[in-house]
Amino acid sequence: MGIINTQRVEAFYNTFKGIDITFTKDMIQVTGLITEQVHLKCGSDFWPCVFFSTSFQGAKIVANIKSGLIEKLQKANNSISLRYCFKDPEDGTPLTFFVAGRVLGVAPYKNSNDVSLLSIQFTQRPPDDLIEIIGRVLDANVNSQKRKDEKILITNDSQRRLKLLSKETVAFIQEVPRRCILRELSFYNAKVVMLGVAKFIVDKETALRFDFDDPRESFLVKGKFVNSEEVAGKQEMIALAMDYDEPRIPMGYKIRINEYMNAVRAVEREPTASKQKNKPDKNAENSDKIAENPEENAEAEEEAAK
Repeated sequence: MGIINTQRVEAFYNTFKGIDITFTKDMIQVTGLITEQVHLKCGSDFWPCVFFSTSFQGAKIVANIKSGLIEKLQKANNSISLRYCFKDPEDGTPLTFFVAGRVLGVAPYKNSNDVSLLSIQFTQRPPDDLIEIIGRVLDANVNSQKRKDEKILITNDSQRRLKLLSKETVAFIQEVPRRCILRELSFYNAKVVMLGVAKFIVDKETALRFDFDDPRESFLVKGKFVNSEEVAGKQEMIALAMDYDEPRIPMGYKIRINEYMNAVRAVEREPTASKQKNKPDKNAENSDKIAENPEENAEAEEEAAK
């Protein structure tokens, strides 16, 4: 992974050390967990296992106990090591490390006689890599509630900071693709501009596509358009507000929004002198002002939405 911010890792550890995340399909994807390469080590032997959940203090795993695992645990006084393996988002290489722990409990998994759920308490602080990977997820979850009403106006600058590939995207309205322009984003909703008639679009099931860079990722966020407004001077164009279906918002999308907001907050906390030093040139400011003004930019939006 890239250079880890020690201060950020400490903040994650102190804030979230008692909170578990469950490895759903979405969580496996967003953390990059390589499920085929995780193991439980007891003594000199390895057992394949499935991570059910993890925190910074322990984990729950599912493992087959018919291969002598229980006997091995008894001989080792329940001491084990967990082998974590994640895909590095920068170059895709496996990132592997062990965390020592003790098995505190074993219970049948879904009434099975062969497979059990093992509760494990770590006997050491996990590596910073694990804290960083899991902390990003937990931080996005918490801030998505704290900042749910904050909006991000899509300008040239915010597009760059968000690492959005383009303001132009596609809304799949009842599975029919329609080109549109992103105007505004948040954790739970968006605003777009497109050609169309509001009465045929509002209240329809929609999936909005987001394409990000560095690393390249695409998300389909499902929801529906809830209201519309006219674009001044362009009767054939409408601005549409979309509310997402909250349980189905991809965690990767939340992380992107959260990291943008964290970066903006960090800049706002910089001393005034530092802000002046990094002040953007007037040409860039004018470019963003044009993008922020729907009336002046209506012709450009109409052309892109066609």
